[in-house]
Formats: sequence, C-alpha cells, structure tokens
Amino acid sequence: MNQKQKTRLIIFDLDGTLLNTIDDLAMSTNHALRQYGYPEHDLPAYRYFVGNGITKLIERALPEEARKENTITQLRTAFVTYYQKHKTDLTHPYPGIPELLHTLHRQGIRLAVASNKYQQGTVELIRHFFGNNLFSIVLGQRENVPVKPDPAIIEDILTFTAIPKSETLYVGDSGVDMQTARNSALTSIGVTWGFRPRRELEVNGANFIADSPEEITVWINTRTSTP
Repeated sequence: MNQKQKTRLIIFDLDGTLLNTIDDLAMSTNHALRQYGYPEHDLPAYRYFVGNGITKLIERALPEEARKENTITQLRTAFVTYYQKHKTDLTHPYPGIPELLHTLHRQGIRLAVASNKYQQGTVELIRHFFGNNLFSIVLGQRENVPVKPDPAIIEDILTFTAIPKSETLYVGDSGVDMQTARNSALTSIGVTWGFRPRRELEVNGANFIADSPEEITVWINTRTSTP
C-alpha cells in the first residue's frame, strides 16, 4: 500500500533556481576582465561559466593562457568589489518563486539555501529579496569548505536542522545540483527555468523535473512511497 511521503525540509540552490542573477554576474565578471585588459563575453556564455563558485567563474571567463592562480585571485577580488555594489541591479526572483516559498513555509516545511556563491553575497541576496523569516539556514561558499557537488554544505544544513535525509528534498537548476543531491543521498528536483537545459538535469539523474514553481508544490503534495 502506498502512503504519502513526508517532506519536512527543502534545500534550494540560489542562482538559477530562486533568483535570476545571470545579468549581474555577467556584468561584474566583464568589469573585472575589462579592468585587467582581458576580453569580455556575451551574456549567453555566462550560463555555462556559473555554477561552481566565483573562483571557477573567473577561471572559465579568462583566456586559457591567463588562468594562473594570482591572476584568478586578482580578478576575483575585482569581481567581488563590483558585485557587492551591484548584485541587485538586475537580479530578481523567478516568477512564482516568492509564492512557492510562502506556500511551503505555511505548510510547515523548513527551507534552506545551499549555494556556491560566497557566503556574504548569498546571505545578503536572500535577505534583500526574501527577508529574514522564510529560511531556517542560508549557506554559501565558505573558507575551507568544498563547493558543491561535494555534500559538505548539505551535511551542515542537515546537522543544523536535525531533519533526516528521507524527509528532505534538494532543488536546483544544473547538473552540479543533481550531483550534489546524489552525493548527499537526497531526492532531487531539477528546474528548467534556470541557466542549464533540461537534458543536463536528465543525464545527471534528477528524480523529478519541474517546469514551473507550481509543479514543485503539486509534486510534493502528491508524491507517495511504498512502505
């Protein structure tokens, strides 16, 4: 006999899942490239540069021959300085996301963020767009903690909330996110409104793919398990 699967915690990726940040990420990276005399990139290229943290973003944006540690560090500093001032210029929640979060919160489901964006930027963006009351814990990339798809950030969230993996879902827009869920032994939801195509979610093992925030609510409220 099938029974309803209980969901007590949902962990969300940030960029490409909750917020459309691509314009501000691209503008900030191009600013850093321009400052140091490197060629800039058009917006579509950045959809494949992002997803593994700022350091990897800068590395991918640089010409291959310039990808030296000190150069990446210099441009990363220039990026963060600019991005801190401009990170909300063009960034906005995807349609239906605020409503989704409030619906889940009203249902008593705890919410968390696990992002590869640096910690300060992650916390400030969540606070700016969603306030202080929706999320139980918000984690970005922190010093000496490996970035996704390493499961460390997920384990930190699970330890903080004390909610078992069997009652937790992970939501993201990229192959890295689906790998993170798999590495953490979590059920994954891939979303198609973000930066990467549906096929990437499929080949990386998404358990469910949502084309709209509303589909997430419906799936959570109808999914079943066999005891």
